[in-house]
This record gives sequence, structure tokens and C-alpha cells, in this order.
Amino acid sequence: MQITTIDFRGINENVIYDKDPTECPFCHKKITSRKHQAYTKDDRLEIVYRCPNPECGRLFISYYKKITSEIMYKYECSSIGTFKSRIFSENITTLSITFTEIYNQALESENLNLNHLTGIGSRKSIEFLIKDYLISKQPDNEENIKKKFLGKCIKEDIDNPNLKDIAERATWLGNDETHYVRKWENKDINDLKKLIDLTLHWIEMEILTEQYKNELK
Repeated sequence: MQITTIDFRGINENVIYDKDPTECPFCHKKITSRKHQAYTKDDRLEIVYRCPNPECGRLFISYYKKITSEIMYKYECSSIGTFKSRIFSENITTLSITFTEIYNQALESENLNLNHLTGIGSRKSIEFLIKDYLISKQPDNEENIKKKFLGKCIKEDIDNPNLKDIAERATWLGNDETHYVRKWENKDINDLKKLIDLTLHWIEMEILTEQYKNELK
């Protein structure tokens, strides 16, 4: 727990909150935040920090909500800073540049707290990743793969059982993000991102395996 002092109607008053931010939303460096001022209104606490990184030094605000049962404020988020896109491996970028673009656009929507759009974009990124992967393996079947439903592509065209199982589950959660009623109510966007990571893992393992098999004959 942390303690900060606020000016409440001319009187200094201490309030308790759970933690300081450990990453600057602008330079994205790990930091020990420098606290400048704190304010409360109703059940909200806002603390102004300054990044100690001499190459940055930006001010930002962290937002907290009061937890009455614990008589303290709990950290929620910090100011929206600069977006840091995810860098994918050369193999994945070469395989599907469109996947990387869509995925990062979805990630940026999450950074902007446009959470309803994040899942929709993530679902679209899966489709481009899987179809570009299959087209790379079956170039003569490109037009058929482009037109086929993603679920059918996964069931009929993916041979690797681990990739098939994970891609199928990523698609299930991706579809949930686009539907009015969710089927997997105990799963969220974080689970979807983990399944996309696993899908990427199995695709990359295949690409690397083929590379070394061809190079070391």
C-alpha cells in the first residue's frame, strides 16, 4: 500500500492507494514514478506523475477508484500515451503483413480503451493469419482458401493437430467478440490474445522446421 497527501478544502489529508504506476505511457520504460500532486472527487483519486527518464520527462495522470470495503483506492489505468506496436518476427511479417497490421490496429484500439473494437479486430487478424499460412502451403488452392469460411479452412486444410486445435479455439473466442450473446462467458480478450500467441507459435515452429530441414541436408 502507498500513502499520498491531498489538499481537501485547505486541509492536508492522507489517502491510501494500492500502487504507483511502473511504466511510463509515453516512453514505455520501466520507472519509479515521481509523484507531483493528488486530487480526489467522490470515489475517484487522480495522481499526477512525471516520468524520471531524462529523455522523456512527460507528465501523466493515474486514475484510482475507491474500494470502500478496504478504505483505499485501487489503480485502474494511466493517461493514454503513445501507442507501442507489437514487433513480430520476420517469418510472420513475411507470411502475412496484413495480419500484423490488423493485429496492431486492434491493439491500438485497446490502448485507447475502445475495448469493443479490440476483439473484432483480433478476430479479423486470425482470419488473415490462417488463410495466408494456408495459401503459403497450398498456392494452387489460393482462390478456394480465400472464399472458404475460416472454420472450414481450419478443419479441412490444417494438418498440424496442435495448430488445428488452437486456431479453432482462437476462432471460437474471436467469434464471441462479434456476437450479441457470448458463448464463452468466462473468457475475455486476454484469453483470445493468448490463443493468437499460441497460433503464432505453432506456425513459426513449422516455418523454422522447414527452413532448417532445407538448409541442413
